[in-house]
Parts: sequence; structure tokens; C-alpha cells
Amino acid sequence: MDAVAAILARDFSERYSDQERNGVDNRLILSSDRSIGSVIKLLTPSGRDYNDAYNTWLSAIPQHIKELVFVVKRFHRAEWGDSWRSHYSVDLINGRPGNSLKLDGRTLVVNTLRVGFEKDGAWRVFGLRHDFHPAGKVQTEDDITASVVAPARAIAGGAETFSQKFVQNCERRLFQRPDDAIHRGYDRQAELDLATPGTFISNFQPLDGSDARELVDDAIGFSEFTPPMQDLIQAAASAPEGSSPAYFVSSAHPRLVDGKPTKNPRYLQLRPDIACPNDTAIANLAMRLFRRQSSAEPLITPVHVVAAGRRNNPPDDGIRPLCPYNPLHYMELPELFIEFISSMTGKSPSTTGAGSEGALTKGPFNALPAIIDLNAAFVSFALTGYDGWVSSAGYVGPNVRVDHDVSLLVPEVFARMSPSEREAKNLIARGALERVVDFEHRGQPVLASRLGYRMTARLASTYFGRIFLHPHAVFTDEMLRPELQDMDIFADGVANIVATHQRVAESYFTDGTISLACPPLRAVLEIMAHGQTADGHGLESLEVRSLFARESVLASDWYAARLDAKQRGDETRLTHALASLYDFLDRSENAEVASRLGLSARRARIQDERVLVGSSEYRAGLVGTIGLQPL
Repeated sequence: MDAVAAILARDFSERYSDQERNGVDNRLILSSDRSIGSVIKLLTPSGRDYNDAYNTWLSAIPQHIKELVFVVKRFHRAEWGDSWRSHYSVDLINGRPGNSLKLDGRTLVVNTLRVGFEKDGAWRVFGLRHDFHPAGKVQTEDDITASVVAPARAIAGGAETFSQKFVQNCERRLFQRPDDAIHRGYDRQAELDLATPGTFISNFQPLDGSDARELVDDAIGFSEFTPPMQDLIQAAASAPEGSSPAYFVSSAHPRLVDGKPTKNPRYLQLRPDIACPNDTAIANLAMRLFRRQSSAEPLITPVHVVAAGRRNNPPDDGIRPLCPYNPLHYMELPELFIEFISSMTGKSPSTTGAGSEGALTKGPFNALPAIIDLNAAFVSFALTGYDGWVSSAGYVGPNVRVDHDVSLLVPEVFARMSPSEREAKNLIARGALERVVDFEHRGQPVLASRLGYRMTARLASTYFGRIFLHPHAVFTDEMLRPELQDMDIFADGVANIVATHQRVAESYFTDGTISLACPPLRAVLEIMAHGQTADGHGLESLEVRSLFARESVLASDWYAARLDAKQRGDETRLTHALASLYDFLDRSENAEVASRLGLSARRARIQDERVLVGSSEYRAGLVGTIGLQPL
């Protein structure tokens, strides 16, 4: 506490490397003008912001002293004044001070979160801020999603100038792979779902009553399960011999294949917003309260952030590395759509291979050529202006295994950033994102610019500092710059990516669907396959990058052709509908049904709609939508 008091009393006004900023910020740590986030940033080393002497002083502070400073700041009340120390104590145990800190007699608990693993499999665990509470999440997307891009003028109460995207989940059940359920008590949701009657379960070991009794007899191991799984095991253990059901499954026991637990356990989870409608209703109510919005108004929830996840792997048994990405990358539209077109994936625990999954990854569900979906996806991005983010799963570099820990963190971080804070151009200006540049290694070019921009220590300390007490310890220099782990593997990973880009792009020339590509995507497909466009332009050329600008898309002939095709398609659909109604109503045997369903009135409405759809006003109203692929 003496060390804490010394830090609280310190003058921090001379910490900056930029002398012009010194002598201005005189706020003490316990000042009401300084937030807990500001204190975390204040005590986090920064080679960019702080001078060497200050960084050296910070590095000498033991972590547990910093923890105490954060605790004192978090719970401080102005009325305590200088007597804050009197509110903290520890118990005496056998005449010696204990290690559990108490605030006014109440034991303080530090919550922790796993972010990856050490090389020996040990967990990398970090303390969460004392004021952290996870964001409330309502899942609206999984494998199959319906989406629409609406122009700004069509959105009720909206003041946006860009179009916005809205999504709706099409699946009632989600095909989950609960990798972490093997750790008893860790995946509470999976244990609840697996213990619920009627759940479809695959690749879990069938256990019987004797197995259940062994699990119960292991009192310490049994106590690590959550109550729903304990109840299931207890019921199986106490069931009479020969009773039904004869088997049960434990979340910690995947099916044994060749004597080893499979890495592909699965189950169908009832969609959380359906399983817990009250939670969804509370989240919706919270949004209305925050917006001061009447319950009679529509609750507009457009997409604000698009953050794709990608699986990475180190080299393994003849599989090339795919791990040059750091935890979070931003990609401008040319690089983003090169990434989307290739849809490259690393080795998954549930599969034996790695490589491209094909554009949009769900080819077997779609009878249309992939380029048609890619064109629509590009127009969607261009019109909405969303930044393209890619977060890492599996590995960050060849040595740091993270599984899905980073992917789960990214939504928490974005949820705590204002719209202007999470704009990529602002993050770049602040030094929170750095461009990855091409270079040479062992005499060979490494086209690392395909990776776009990657997060820096500044982004980690500023924004992950809203979650963690020591954000600089969560993401090490070796994670932020994976080439520091192994330059040879980094270079081979980039070469693997570029080779996959080329192979995938060549297929569009082979099957002829390159002719259907909109000009921006045709340009990147040519670059992916041949290194430059037919006109000799590279990826960095202004001629190529200007094709991806929203203004360029809106003014282009090819986008106008999409809108014309949409208008013609709507006219054709309504013309067919009218013809069917006329044919049905002209048959006397259909008179009763036509009267009961009010088909004459429907036909009149469709006639009016047919006239509207053919008008110039309707065509003008399509601007800002994705239109339709001209064929």
C-alpha cells in the first residue's frame, strides 16, 4: 500500500516523448476527471507516446502493485479523501496477513479470461477490469442468413447517407462444435444444452450407468461440472440396471476413435434467442431505452461491423503454414475481396486438409456461379461503406495457439468503441493500425501487403484496455508481429496465400465466369491470376483502387445495368403474377375461392404495382440497393 500511495501521489505531467505535450496533464490518478481506462493507459508502457525514463519506471512496477492501483481507483469515492487506505484490509491467518484483499470487509474477486495457450498447453489467463461486464449478445447470424441492403431514404428514422444492411437468421438450430466443453465447467452453455432432453448429439462417447458412478465417485472432478451436467450424470448413476435410456453423454467425453478422443464433437443447439426469449426482449428493451425510442416505433438494428473470422495453422505434416496474420486485420476492399474470393482456410481440428473452400464457402447450396454472389457482396460493401475486418482463430503466428479466444474477444472490443473510434481511417491516423508492406526474404519477394493493415500495441492498450487490466501483456510483440516468431514460416505463409489466390482466380478464367464479373472484381481476379490487370495495372495502382470507391460504383454504367436488370426482373415477375391471376379468375369453377380470397382486389393492387414498377420514379428509388445481376 505504501507503493500504491507513492504512485497515486506521482506527478504524471512529464511522461510524454513529445515535449509540447508535457506540463499540461496534471490530473492525479484518483481525480474524478480521470477514468479507470485512463489510469490503465497511464500505467501501460508505450514506446510511441511516452519517454524512455517514464517507460523504464513503468516497467519496474510489479504487476501486483498495478493491480492494487486499479482496485483503489475502481472503488474510490470522493468523500474518502486521503483516508482511502482505511477501507482496505486482509484477514490475519495464523497470526500472519492473508492474501485476499477486502474492501470494507468484503473480499474482492478478480475475474479472468483465457486468451490462448502456452507452448506446453498451459492457459494464458489475464485479469479483467473490475468494471467489466460482457456485452449482451443476440445471435442473428450463423451459416445461413437472409440479408437485404436498404438505401438510406428507406430506413425509418434514419439519418444515414450510406445504405445499410439488415440480416435475419434462417436457422432454428445451430450445428455447434463445443471444443472447450472437454474442460469441465468451462463451456457452461454446452453443458446445459447437452444435458437438455431432445438434443441431437454427434461424436460423443456413449456412457452407461457404471461410467456415471465412476464420475460421481471422483468427487473433485464431478464438482467441476456445472449443475445441469451434474444432474444428468447423477440420474444415470442412480438409474436401475437395465432401465431406459441405457446410455448418456458427458460434455467432457468426446467419442473415442482409434483409442483417442475425436476433435470433432458436435450437437444441434436451439438458437439462443429462441431458447431464451426473455434475454432477447431485455436486449431489445435496452436498445430502446438507450435510444429513447417508443415501443410503437420499429426497432431498426442494421449491421454496424463486419468482422470475418479466419482459421490459421502452423506447418504440420506436409500442410503449408497459414499463420502470418496477427489477432486483428483491417483490409481495404481490394484486399478484402481477394480474401473473400479465395476463402482460404487453415487446418481445422475437425478435418484433415487445408486450402480454399471456394467463394463464400457454401457452393453446394448454390446453383448459381460464385461470381454472381461475389458481385452482389461487393456492391453491398461498396454501398454501405463498411470496413472489412478479419480476426484470427486457431493460431497467431506458428507458436501461439488461440483457438477461438480472439474471435470471441473482437465483438466485446467493438461493442465498447464508438462509431468514430472504430472507423479504420481514424485508427490508422492514430497509429492503432499499421500497413503490412511487401519485402524480400532470402532473395524472394514476400507480398505481405495482401494482409492489409494489422492492429498495433496502441490499439491493444487503448481498446483492449477496456476489457483487460494489463492489455499490453495479452498481445505480445510476437503476436502483433508474427514474423518475429519465425521469419521463414511467415514468408512461406504469405507465399501459400498468394499461390492460393492465383489458383482460385484461374478457375474463373477456366470456366468463363470471369465474363460475369463486375469491373472491380474482374480487376482483382486478373491481378490474383496474372499479377496485373489486362491493362497492366497492379493492385496498388490508382486505376484499380478507384474502381472500389462508392462514388465510382454509383456513377458506373455496370451498376446502372444492375438497377435496370432489377426493374426488368420486377416487371417480369409482376407480369407473370397478373397473367396467373387473370387465368385463375377467368375460370368459373374458381369463383368461390376467388371471392373468399379477395383475388379480384389483389389483381387490382398488382396492376397498380406493375404500373409503379415500370415508372422512372421506381427506377430512381433503386439507387442504393444491390440491384440484380444482368444475364
